[in-house]
Amino acid sequence: MPKNQTKSFKNPFKAVTKKKKKTKQENLRHLRNFKKNKSHSSHSFIVTLSTRIFMMIHVFLLLSLCFSGINYGQVGSNLPPPDKVLGLLSSLKITKAKIYDTNPQILTTFANSNVELIVTVENQMLAVVMDPQQALQWVITHIKPYFPATKITEISVGNEVFTDDDTSLIGYLVPAMVSIHGALVQLGLDKYIHVSTPNSLAILQESFPPSAGSFKSQVSTTMSQYLQFLANTGSPFWINAYPYFAYKGAPNNVSLDYVLFNKNPGMVDPYTKLHYDNMLYAQVDAVVYAMFRLGYSGIEVRVSETGWPSKGDPDETGATPANAAVYNRNLLRRQMRNEGTPLRPNTKLEVYLFALFNEDMKPGPTSERNYGLFQPDGTIAYNVGLSALSTTSSTSSSSSSASIFLTSSADKAAKMRYQSLVYWMFVYLLAFQVLLRQH
Repeated sequence: MPKNQTKSFKNPFKAVTKKKKKTKQENLRHLRNFKKNKSHSSHSFIVTLSTRIFMMIHVFLLLSLCFSGINYGQVGSNLPPPDKVLGLLSSLKITKAKIYDTNPQILTTFANSNVELIVTVENQMLAVVMDPQQALQWVITHIKPYFPATKITEISVGNEVFTDDDTSLIGYLVPAMVSIHGALVQLGLDKYIHVSTPNSLAILQESFPPSAGSFKSQVSTTMSQYLQFLANTGSPFWINAYPYFAYKGAPNNVSLDYVLFNKNPGMVDPYTKLHYDNMLYAQVDAVVYAMFRLGYSGIEVRVSETGWPSKGDPDETGATPANAAVYNRNLLRRQMRNEGTPLRPNTKLEVYLFALFNEDMKPGPTSERNYGLFQPDGTIAYNVGLSALSTTSSTSSSSSSASIFLTSSADKAAKMRYQSLVYWMFVYLLAFQVLLRQH
């Protein structure tokens, strides 16, 4: 038998006594370590929670300052119900939204809220509502029961009709718009609700330089009728403008800084000598020049959709969270300054951001399902960044990690909200320091 074992056997009580003392010392040491680890764990938890809350404050502060109009798409299997969406919009101080139908649940939920809505007559309904009686019935069914409790400000008749695969829709567009407007007149609603339609930039034959802007010949006849309707009713010309597509199609020829609103040399229109430092403004002015060529100069151009995808397929160059954040952040700055385009510098460009949520059921490439600022569960898809409030522009497309529609009358209220949120941020930081001292 080994020596150490014999010694233990001969004096078992001594061994037990020593073991008892050792166990007590270990317990005291373990207790001290436990308290220390508990304190460290609590501190880590507080720091983690603090970081998350602080990031949310940053993002919500940024959004609440400037977001007032955004596209609320519903092509998703897991989107939150309208009441949750309304709560999100309210928390962000967004007061304008566009939907792509007349979902009765949304229209009912948004009643007596401060959110103004643009609703849509779906493309497949154009052939029906071009009949004045059918248009009247449509307005009576889809608009009148909800207005004015729900602030419906515009009806979009179709979406990108001029470039739809179904070319027969073009012939239905203007008659449908005339009939819908006529129904509004008949019901006394035309003073409150405009009628228009969003258009893809693919309607342009030429867009560069902006002064060469012109519509495609195959749509020019109907386009003239459409512009006449807008001029008669005082409605805007809406475009869906995505500089991302231009970059994606020719990343070696198109400057990423130019499409992201970053600092860059820009370009000068050789005919007008106007300087453009970003593609979105150039696209908008190309539409204005195209209208000039058809004899219409007084129609306002607004952006019904613009955005940048945070994710894409391998061949979708530039679809990253960093670029999406930079694009939206820089556009945000422009909106905060109430900027107009070089051609119309004194008229603020109204912009609706696409989109509120990522929508998992949209067909097409991966990018189509990843334009949202938020995931369907309400979490932030990517960090737009608070630095937009204090800096003038991003210096790099890889810098850190919206309708951004801020009217002049809302500017004062936005500043007050900013001051209030800054105050509560300081309160939060003080509370955080107290928690650290306690732990």
